[in-house]
Amino acid sequence: MNKYRSNEIIQKLITIIDNPRCELDYNNIFELTVATILSAQTKDSRVNEVTKELFKICPDPKTMAEYDQEEIEKILKPLGLCKTKAKNIISLSKVLIEKYNGEVPNTLEELITLPGIGRKTASVILVEGFKIPAIPVDTHVLRVAQRLGFSKSDDPIKVEEDLKRFIVVDNWIISHHLFIHFGRYHCTSRNPKCNGCVLKRYCKK
Repeated sequence: MNKYRSNEIIQKLITIIDNPRCELDYNNIFELTVATILSAQTKDSRVNEVTKELFKICPDPKTMAEYDQEEIEKILKPLGLCKTKAKNIISLSKVLIEKYNGEVPNTLEELITLPGIGRKTASVILVEGFKIPAIPVDTHVLRVAQRLGFSKSDDPIKVEEDLKRFIVVDNWIISHHLFIHFGRYHCTSRNPKCNGCVLKRYCKK
């Protein structure tokens, strides 16, 4: 892999993926943060159904921090891990109020100290909420990075490092969205749509 080949792949992805974007519904960075935490091991479409109800009753950190955990668990039940997720978003809200004046911080170092937020979730918040270049690595991005020859590693942090090495900073955000959409709808884990794929010549599968 080199930067020329990397750019070639990205340009081809742009031709087949229309309007690559985050598929979580949100109105502000707090809602984005909560939705991203809830999206762990869950489809975005299901998260959107749940947050439509959740954000009506808990639209901000103060309301969320004071709301009954068992009631939030009931709302989150369709997502699985409802007890852990409810506890995390309530704890998150309390920390935001106590330490950040109710605002979500905009650095990786601060974000990963918050309840329920790991490196991938923090990177999503940076990219989507603050438009700060990053490459969040989820299962789709990792799979596509391996198949297209960007990385041989199974470690998300190493894959992130490899992607950043071959992709110019200005393309980090769009590449993240392109890789997710390509992995989610084209280069799937099972039965990938290889026939007619414009990236077949690059594939290591």
